Amino acid sequence: MARIKIELPEHFSFVTDIPVRITDLNYGGHVGNDSILSLLHEARAQFLKSRGYDEMNFAGTSLIMSDVAIEFKNELYYGDKIKASLVIGELTRIGFDLYYKLEKNKNGTDVIVAIAKTGMNFYNYQLKKIIRLPEEVKKNLSL
Repeated sequence: MARIKIELPEHFSFVTDIPVRITDLNYGGHVGNDSILSLLHEARAQFLKSRGYDEMNFAGTSLIMSDVAIEFKNELYYGDKIKASLVIGELTRIGFDLYYKLEKNKNGTDVIVAIAKTGMNFYNYQLKKIIRLPEEVKKNLSL
């Protein structure tokens, strides 16, 4: 069976800490795979906010996720603090790739718990369609 393999960039432009909440745990007592997606969303919201945007107000347009890939590497538990690192990859005429590295500190060493990539498209919710890259984005989000 083929497996997803994400090639992470060497450098990340944004880092934030996110605590694991009790509501992130599943019946196995660790963070569930669905919660990892929610944690990526939180990291993305903080990343966008640091640049003066949010997903519904993004340089005169909005964002919509077109795809996501996640590689699970280690478990997370209640009380763990996640170090989420993000960077924009390829910027295209209709969107961009966003890379994530989620780590926790274990015995003084950062351990990767998940890596991910989301495809984000520029979207007009009133017209219900993908639109072209706003010029402002080229300046503010270029690598």
